[in-house]
Amino acid sequence: MLAAERYEMIVRLVQEKGSVRVTELSVQCGVTEETIRRDLDRLESEGRLRRSHGGAVSVKQEGASQPEIPYTQREITNAEEKRRIAEEAIRFIEPKDRILLDASTTAWYMAARLPDIPLTVLTNSIKVATELSSKEKIEVIVTGGKLANNSLSFVGPLAERSLETYFVDKLFLSGKGVHLDRGISESNELQARLKQQMIGIAERVFLLADSSKFGVTSFTHVADLSTVDTVVTDRRISRETADKLTEQGITLLTV
Repeated sequence: MLAAERYEMIVRLVQEKGSVRVTELSVQCGVTEETIRRDLDRLESEGRLRRSHGGAVSVKQEGASQPEIPYTQREITNAEEKRRIAEEAIRFIEPKDRILLDASTTAWYMAARLPDIPLTVLTNSIKVATELSSKEKIEVIVTGGKLANNSLSFVGPLAERSLETYFVDKLFLSGKGVHLDRGISESNELQARLKQQMIGIAERVFLLADSSKFGVTSFTHVADLSTVDTVVTDRRISRETADKLTEQGITLLTV
């Protein structure tokens, strides 16, 4: 295969899949990983793709996936599934737990349905904090930081540093994409970095994701699925995906 043909093949694969790892491109093109890395550097300089950690992402996908979907739109997308997932997740919360809720709409559904019991809830979500403000027995701690308007959440260095102060028993989070090989991903780097920090301070990690998010890779990698203890999703998840999750030692709950 000529170099020019290889370049075209790489660009086509990246555009078709949204993102591709160096190892996969090496096998597909029949050349070393070092050759692929040089190819990716050249193609990025030409504006045909964008390098990412361990591979490359489509320029088209990058532009489409970086902006966060407004909260008002997200809260009505797959709303019934998210409510059921939230109700199932609440079963794992016990009095005096220290829990962390991210800024996902599913976490907001959890906050709305949480019983007023002694809890400490740490969150970066304005919606979650507001929802819990009327519950007298729940102590609410908000990270602070830069306000992300679309998600009504705090992100950035201040939010990340504030999380360093705490340890929690249970983290309940979601993501824009959940891929069996590429793990959890988010729409932008600020959200991804904050969720990485959340995972690092949690004893147990619960991933709350409706079935539409599986097989999706968003812009920025958050964490591998090996960091997750329990996945709560809806019954439309494919049998193949469900089997592969359990094979990885992850507890899977469908509602």
